[in-house]
Amino acid sequence: MRARNIAIFSAAVLAGAFGGSLIGPRPAEAVAREIIQLQQDVTTLLQGQRDVSTQMTQDHTVMKTLVEQSSETVGKLNGTMSALQKSMQDVTANSGARLDTMSTQVQGLSDNLEEIKSRLGKLNQQLVDLQNTVQSIDAKISGGGGGGATPTASNSGSGGSSQPAGGSLPTFSAAPGGGPAPSADTLYSNGLRDITGGNYDLARKEFQDYLKYYGDTDLASNAQFYLGEIAYSQKKYEQAVAEYDHVLTNYPKSFKLAPAHLKKGMALIELGQKNSGVRELRDVVKRFPGTEEERRARAKLKELGVAVTASASP
Repeated sequence: MRARNIAIFSAAVLAGAFGGSLIGPRPAEAVAREIIQLQQDVTTLLQGQRDVSTQMTQDHTVMKTLVEQSSETVGKLNGTMSALQKSMQDVTANSGARLDTMSTQVQGLSDNLEEIKSRLGKLNQQLVDLQNTVQSIDAKISGGGGGGATPTASNSGSGGSSQPAGGSLPTFSAAPGGGPAPSADTLYSNGLRDITGGNYDLARKEFQDYLKYYGDTDLASNAQFYLGEIAYSQKKYEQAVAEYDHVLTNYPKSFKLAPAHLKKGMALIELGQKNSGVRELRDVVKRFPGTEEERRARAKLKELGVAVTASASP
């Protein structure tokens, strides 16, 4: 538009000059100088036009480059945001499994401490029984009963053996091969060690052996619970539900009831049985207030977007 105005102005100037020369007689030399001057002015104007056009082209090129660079930067930012979003989704998906594994390991360590305390108590009791037996023998010897039979503890081929008073020495069940089964303490301790170390197959065998030989002991319900934990950790959720049910059915007084209800509910949810799982979690909240299991059940219900308590039927 600006170039067009300049061209029109130049033409008007030339036409005016030419017309003036026609109207009034002027010296030829003066007319020639004016024409030359006008040509120079027109040339200057045209050069200015070209300069302006060149500058505009350069500015347009720069703007186009900036826009392309901005678009490329925005594309890279979108790609980075997508990668970050995927990473967050992966972390969220894996956090639940990691927390479950950590919870199992912490429970294993806690039970290991309790089992060690129990073993120390048994050893202390055995020591007291042995001391009482020694004192009894000393009293008989001091009383002149040297001709009487003295209690012995022999593993020779005679087959005779005796236990300290109170029968506190541990006994072993017979293993299928004919030899003695591993002690209860050994099986249970090895099972805890292997489950906390992630050796699930070996831990399963050890807890199964514990239940086979010592199914009526105080720690039997713990061994049964850990069979459920092993199945859950291996994502065998149907088996986990069955193992937790054994805890709830066979050991109604176990202190593993709350964890068994909680993990059974979570296993049901993993199986897609949301309604059944939610009922188990709500049961944990109702029956075990103030426990860690209640806190975890509430958190899971919130994550699922359901109310902690069921609404009343209309």
